[in-house]
Amino acid sequence: MVPANIRIVLVRPTHPGNVGATARAMKNMAMRSLYLVEPERFPSPEATDRAAGADDLLDSAMICASLDEALKDCHLVIGTSARPRRIEWPTLDPAAGAGRLVEGAQQGPVALLFGQERTGLLNSELDRCHFVVTIPADQAYSSLNLASAVQILAYEIYRAVLAGRPVEVMELREGRLASSEDMQRFYQHLEEVLQQIGFLDPDNPRYLMRRLMRLFNRASLDDNEMNILRGILTAIQQRLPKN
Repeated sequence: MVPANIRIVLVRPTHPGNVGATARAMKNMAMRSLYLVEPERFPSPEATDRAAGADDLLDSAMICASLDEALKDCHLVIGTSARPRRIEWPTLDPAAGAGRLVEGAQQGPVALLFGQERTGLLNSELDRCHFVVTIPADQAYSSLNLASAVQILAYEIYRAVLAGRPVEVMELREGRLASSEDMQRFYQHLEEVLQQIGFLDPDNPRYLMRRLMRLFNRASLDDNEMNILRGILTAIQQRLPKN
């Protein structure tokens, strides 16, 4: 059975029909955890109609006021994107991304993010992701319908579960992997210290923090590693001259 702590997160969906079709796609593949971040119109009769019998998933969907709320306690976050970005994120194909999620779900909640229909995920939202999944498609017309993208990735997750082992195996850790909110606090602390020591110019950051976030997200830090890094940052601050 697909782990219940694999969350499908739709960020600011604008069309209720896509929300309903997403619920149907999830139920086809035995997935249950649907999170909606600032949906434009929900609940909606159109969503119920498009769910085609998966309205129980709509009834149990978590409505979140922010992405932070939707990612609470998640230690692995994978985003989806069809278009290239100025700074590349670590990218997986659908099967590898599904394997990461299934393996990660053994250690705690994980999330798969889908962006708004027109714009996709913003760079600031991709900053929360350890990896990005791209579904191969014709480059002349590579943007998939939201529910279609969910269906493809839900199928890959189901296939990984049926195979008995994920396609990609994450390194086993002694400690609990750091949650999304722990990582955000670390990044805020890191940015603060880098500014204090003059390494980061807040008026001319030149993507430095985004690149550092990519680096640490790839490392999949656990709680012990996070505590060490936060301790180093605190020690640096304690040794800085007092204003």
